[in-house]
Amino acid sequence: MKTQTIIAFFAMVFGMFMSILDIQVVSASLSDIQAGLSASSDEISWVQTSYLIAEVIMIPLSGFLARLLSTRWLFAGAAAGFTISSFLCATATSMDQMMVYRAIQGFIGGGMIPSVFSAAFTIFPRSKQAIVSPIIGLVATLAPTIGPTIGGYLTEYMSWHWLFLINIIPGIIVTITTGLLIDFDKPNLSLFKTFDWYGLISMAGFLGCMEYALEEGPNNDWFADRPVLICTIICITSGLFFFWRVLTAANPIVSLSAFRDRNFATGSLFSFILGIGLYGLTYVYPQYLGIVRHYNSLQIGETMFVSGLTMFFMAPITGILSRKIDLRILMFVGLTLFASGTWVATGLTKDWDFWELFLPQVLRGMGLMMSMVPITNIALGTLNPAEMKNASGLFNLTRNLGGAVGLALINTAYNARLDLHLQRLHDGANWSKSYTLEYMQTLQNAFSSLGDTAQTAALKQMSLLVRQQASVMSFADTFFLLTCMFGLTACFIVILKKPTAMGGGGGGH
Repeated sequence: MKTQTIIAFFAMVFGMFMSILDIQVVSASLSDIQAGLSASSDEISWVQTSYLIAEVIMIPLSGFLARLLSTRWLFAGAAAGFTISSFLCATATSMDQMMVYRAIQGFIGGGMIPSVFSAAFTIFPRSKQAIVSPIIGLVATLAPTIGPTIGGYLTEYMSWHWLFLINIIPGIIVTITTGLLIDFDKPNLSLFKTFDWYGLISMAGFLGCMEYALEEGPNNDWFADRPVLICTIICITSGLFFFWRVLTAANPIVSLSAFRDRNFATGSLFSFILGIGLYGLTYVYPQYLGIVRHYNSLQIGETMFVSGLTMFFMAPITGILSRKIDLRILMFVGLTLFASGTWVATGLTKDWDFWELFLPQVLRGMGLMMSMVPITNIALGTLNPAEMKNASGLFNLTRNLGGAVGLALINTAYNARLDLHLQRLHDGANWSKSYTLEYMQTLQNAFSSLGDTAQTAALKQMSLLVRQQASVMSFADTFFLLTCMFGLTACFIVILKKPTAMGGGGGGH
């Protein structure tokens, strides 16, 4: 293996890390960005939504672009564009500008992610997969997990602008390194003559509108909201046309032929479910810490760091285990550990902070790492090299779509359970109950210094306490839902064909 190739690959891995990190790096700092851009609470979510919509369109498109332009020029161009758009995000002075710049950043940056998976399984021999797979697995799961941590530190000690400025120097280095050193393949510019524009437009409508509907639906009563309804209709019609086009066009924008491989199809399904857990818990924990514990961005980041640190230490251990045992067993253990972590979290109370969340986050980090590596190897490890560029895009798409579906599912479940628990608590805390009157009197006495407004303050405090308790119960229900989902998923591992142990062979692809 040439030193040049190894350096180029690790530069690609770092580029992928930046691209995935930027999905969640803003999540703990949205309130700061909102204040800086004078945005409304409804608008600020678009800092993430615009990035995700654009990225989810580029990821499956990247397979065609890699064949057209070559991995070198696709990746170097994506790294350069990502760097420039990161600078533009830092200079944004309005929400409209931020949305446009983040969409550009997500679309261009999305081209880097599948390229790394494709390169890992084509340029390295099978004997090296036990080293390479944990690296890309670590990056793919670690980046979104520690995003809130890094974002919290940057915002607290510098400003929210540095969430984007931090990409500039590394982005320039990655652009130059990959542009000079990647030599894995050659461009095939003749493919541009057969570029399927109809397929691209329908794919953008299908995936983009799906992402929007899943992102905005839970908080806007789904189809009662006109934009969500319109996007759902566009998603369905575009999706039907897209799949018809993919199956009938001579040179489709995306080929679905890789799904004929049972391990790729089932591995992609597991990747979809892993995306629900990966992005779902990266969302739920900060929500709990912000809503219930009233943590700032730095405190949220420090609490969330536990999972990332666990993944870092688990990466080499997972690499060793992947050479020793059946990958299906490793995946089963990983999914079971993840489910155990969410099961522990079902005991959540309003007093849980760093140490109470320590064990659930350790189990989550171990589970994600032990699941991601075998899932990646099972899905991509036995495919024909000619299918790898296209398949890696589809594989990464399933993880991102899993995240989108997971967030929609979690938000919908949380909102429904919150309404239910609020109603039950209100019924239980009515004025006919002696303990309600006694507690109310206690609160009034505590606010006696406020004089005539003591009763109003006591009522407000009681209302806040009821809502806090309902929120805690809803978060616990969400953890229970995830426990059932991952426990059930672990049982379906039996449908996978037994893969060969990583590093078991000596040949390359």
